[in-house]
Amino acid sequence: MGNQISSCKNQKISRCCTESSDDETSASDSDACCECSNSCFNCRKLNRKSNVEVTTRIEKGELNGEETAEVREVSQSLRTSPSRAPSVEIIDAPAPDVLTIKLVDLCISQNGTDHHTDRYDLMRRHERLCKLVVRRGQAFHLKLQCNRPYIHGKDAISLIFTVADEEKPSHGAGTLVGIALKDSCSELDGDVEWCAGIEKITGDIIEIHIKAGITAPVTKWKLDIDTKLFEGGSKTYSLPQPFYLLFNPWCKWDQVYMPKTHNLSEYVLSEGTLVFRGTYNRIRPVPWHLGQFQRDILDCAMLVISQIANVSSGNRGDPVKVARALSAAVNYNDDNGIVVGSWEDKYPDGISPTKWTSSVEIMQKYWKKRKPVKYGQCWIFAGVLATAARALGLPSRIVTNYNSAHDRHASLTVDVFVDEDGNRISLDRDDSVWNYHVWTEVWMDRPDLEVGPMGGYGGWQAVDATPQEQSDNQYRCGPASVLAVKLGEIQKPYDHNFLYAEVNADKVYWLYSGPTQPLKLLKKDTYAIGHFISTKAVGEYRREDITNSYKYSEKSTEERDVFLKALRKTSHQFSRYYLNEEFNEVSFDFELRDDIKIGESFSVILRIKNRSLETTHEVSGGLTVETVTYTGKMNDRVKALKFLEEIEPKSTKLVKLDVSFDEYYHKLLPQSAFEISCFVKVRGTDYDYYATDDFRVRKPDIKISFEGDPPISQTPVTVVVRLLNPLPLPLHKGVFHIEAPGFEKPLILKMPEIPVKAMAEGKFDIIPPWSGRHTIFAKFDSKELDDVDGFLNFEAAPQPEDVLLPENNHDIIARTDVIA
Repeated sequence: MGNQISSCKNQKISRCCTESSDDETSASDSDACCECSNSCFNCRKLNRKSNVEVTTRIEKGELNGEETAEVREVSQSLRTSPSRAPSVEIIDAPAPDVLTIKLVDLCISQNGTDHHTDRYDLMRRHERLCKLVVRRGQAFHLKLQCNRPYIHGKDAISLIFTVADEEKPSHGAGTLVGIALKDSCSELDGDVEWCAGIEKITGDIIEIHIKAGITAPVTKWKLDIDTKLFEGGSKTYSLPQPFYLLFNPWCKWDQVYMPKTHNLSEYVLSEGTLVFRGTYNRIRPVPWHLGQFQRDILDCAMLVISQIANVSSGNRGDPVKVARALSAAVNYNDDNGIVVGSWEDKYPDGISPTKWTSSVEIMQKYWKKRKPVKYGQCWIFAGVLATAARALGLPSRIVTNYNSAHDRHASLTVDVFVDEDGNRISLDRDDSVWNYHVWTEVWMDRPDLEVGPMGGYGGWQAVDATPQEQSDNQYRCGPASVLAVKLGEIQKPYDHNFLYAEVNADKVYWLYSGPTQPLKLLKKDTYAIGHFISTKAVGEYRREDITNSYKYSEKSTEERDVFLKALRKTSHQFSRYYLNEEFNEVSFDFELRDDIKIGESFSVILRIKNRSLETTHEVSGGLTVETVTYTGKMNDRVKALKFLEEIEPKSTKLVKLDVSFDEYYHKLLPQSAFEISCFVKVRGTDYDYYATDDFRVRKPDIKISFEGDPPISQTPVTVVVRLLNPLPLPLHKGVFHIEAPGFEKPLILKMPEIPVKAMAEGKFDIIPPWSGRHTIFAKFDSKELDDVDGFLNFEAAPQPEDVLLPENNHDIIARTDVIA
């Protein structure tokens, strides 16, 4: 084909057609141009007189909808052309002197260190498989290897970013961004919008800094790099793979900024934590592997935000919307989210919630099959949500509330109904008190909430993925400001009323004498709900009590004032009646031995105190022990005792109920919980009393230790796990489930029969993938004993030849950059 194009009507941009070409693409473009079909890029409606002009218009949002669609249509058609490789440059105007990008180095090592993303599996793969993970509001590095040196005043470079899964990206929604590369990185300081600048030029290598805007959507982004000559002509290089952009709690302009470095190490970077289960008087710390950096976890978190929760790409930079979406997408209700909840005794078509030790296996299963995983309960939902949040860059922690109210009627009271024999009556949609309930907190500012009497409502926000009640027609809860909960601001978004009741409702006991008889208020307990609100301490494997962040001290003036303030905002009939009633007479207390181990017998003691100064009271009633689920659902009666006692004035009597191992073992539920209750009538008066308390028998711990020398990174070390059988019977089909650093999936160690009082032992090797802190998690299950766990927190020493980063944090530079 020759160079004559006299038939072309578009004389102003004939440069693309006059180029003699030996390649098929240029020939086809030239032919099409000569036929005036305008199919070559420079002959389209959007005449880029210079790419500098267009980039400036994109950056200022001046392109109209038709022009924006034109840019994307052309860009898409060129990138998907079968004649082009995925990452090959797109030629706008072939010219021998147009700056051509031949290779882009993602600077994995430097960016990973600077952005605290070096532990993501995506960043630790083989160089050719690595994907870049960076945080918004902070500069990241790229090295551009070109066909010749960059010439100031002659060359111009612009960058176009588009959200990878957005079909119609736009500047207005923040899903299409065009910026010009500035000549200096000093111009980026203090800039909170997208920007980029040249760091230095060495021969044909240009080192650049790019900073994503502080409100940029947290998602995967495509990057196109346009190079052009001011005199005319341009080329485009498309990054072969999208890069991942996260929230940035290290950036003071980000809405999720967290100022304390040691808190960031715990709430963003730590992969291990503790979940607190059990009962308020026998708190049980359970290890949980979050694993937010493991294979498929970040992809899974972004998937559920975009495709399950259907958060528009433009809203994925708002942590309030993202956290609320996660609370719905983690449970499978409504939208086929990650985990199916079940509170039954048997799980024939899935895995019992007590067998899970990690979010990793759950999220990997979901990512692989795109089907909800069976089964979970509250701590599973909380663990998965915390993992997804940390993966996305949201600081998070898992919180347990003991004696947690489930207030179905929004009355801010938990109403318990019993008949005249002391048997609990189950009504439709009963309130309940869970032995414990677990949710997640995420850290963020709340500019969507008005400033209150104590300032803004930023900081920790409660987010609950357990499907208990619907909020805006979906099973989700939060984010609710913890400070607003404490202040009784129950009408603020989102779901502050439900969270307030969980931690601060009053428990009210009613005597039901029949459908035609009025309810009798037996007792109100202002101290029953919201005990020992717990989370893992920063940097330590111990419990931190955070009750005071949710509520004032029980029975304090502030606590009662806040409760009444919240109560007056409700309209439930029980709450109005409750405000007008007061009742208090004889005191009853339960006494239990503090440390009851499974396999042992135990005793329950009811202490009855007569407060009268003159009158002897005759008291009749019953004392009952029943097994109960941790959600407060009664199961089997273990043992009961009827009694009749005369109590002298100002005296105390004890009623004792003994329970043997054989009496309770076969009725015991997986979490080993009991409820003791009493119903008492004081004869000669109209005084009835009903009260309950919870306790559990303690299971043993798995002991974990190293065999031989202390662990060193990248070096095998032998680990030993041991468990002593506490039961007066042998254990069959025993299995250890192990999660450890370097394991892609849990290790299963099957045990032979374990005799009475015998020790089960298993050994395995691990190779710590990096120096620093690690945790080994172990779970044991057998036919006779299940839900037994243990953990070992340790620090792997660095290899002698490792290059350590500053501050003695034992983090290692894992790799060098591709382009030296």
